[in-house]
Amino acid sequence: MDKLTVSPSPHIRDSMTTSKVMTHVIIALCPALIASVIIFGARALMLTGFCILTAVVWERLCNLIMKRPDSTGDLSAAVTGMLLAFNLPVTLPYWMAAIGTFVAIVITKQLFGGLGHNFANPAIVGRIVLMLSFPAAMSNWVVPFYNADAIVTQPTPLVSGNAEYLDLFLGTTGGCLGEVSALALLIGGCYLVVMKIITPHAPIAFIGTVFIFSYLVGRDGIYQILAGGVMLGAIFMATDYVTTPITPKGKVIFGIGCGIITCVIRFWCSAPEGVSYSILLMNIVTPYIDMFTRKKAVGEVYKKQAKEGDAQ
Repeated sequence: MDKLTVSPSPHIRDSMTTSKVMTHVIIALCPALIASVIIFGARALMLTGFCILTAVVWERLCNLIMKRPDSTGDLSAAVTGMLLAFNLPVTLPYWMAAIGTFVAIVITKQLFGGLGHNFANPAIVGRIVLMLSFPAAMSNWVVPFYNADAIVTQPTPLVSGNAEYLDLFLGTTGGCLGEVSALALLIGGCYLVVMKIITPHAPIAFIGTVFIFSYLVGRDGIYQILAGGVMLGAIFMATDYVTTPITPKGKVIFGIGCGIITCVIRFWCSAPEGVSYSILLMNIVTPYIDMFTRKKAVGEVYKKQAKEGDAQ
């Protein structure tokens, strides 16, 4: 006779750990990293490595000061540092990047309880703080394949509006380290979907909304998708486990909200880019999206129904 094992939920278990998930994310980010090194030079690799290193250091210091177990082994800090670097221009001074990782790890993540408790994507918050604090340094876009001894700056495609589709797709344009090559980001996104690390709900809803919204207001939808941080944000930040909805319906709502806010900021606000702000705002309303889209458990009775039953 077979025996039944009684245990508390969750009843479905998997061998996939946090460190394995983060390892897959790092692997998925590698094509964009390689593209950024080819396009912007060795400093792209050094800046990315510096962000990863400082993020891990901040995490470990917080563990020691707050007397928590060492959490650097789950690689979440390394992923945060890498994502923040991808949102920075290659010329950003290292000390500014260190401030960004401090805001991301210490303020946004550890002060709220560590991984799983942060209300917003740490890398997004780090980038926004740097944008507001150092606008000139954060908007210093260099010409691709520049000579390190004679750096020449140029406006991003979102500002200039005159880049070719192929340049945007391959990444031979000005911009942040990890956002310029749509091809590299798509390769990483497909890897994550195939490995079942993310689902395509939020990215497709995000990118599709940007395209449709742009078309409805008379803008070039394809250009708006390829230029700026839409691809990076949709694939790697709108799919964060902690700060985005759990259910497929919730993920779609999240992506649509991000797309609408991104377009509104791009088209009618003074800021040329709106991806970071859109994801941050949708992170804030994620608990309400989860509440609205959560599935009813078998046998669950809502409070209203329970009260009506008691009254009868």
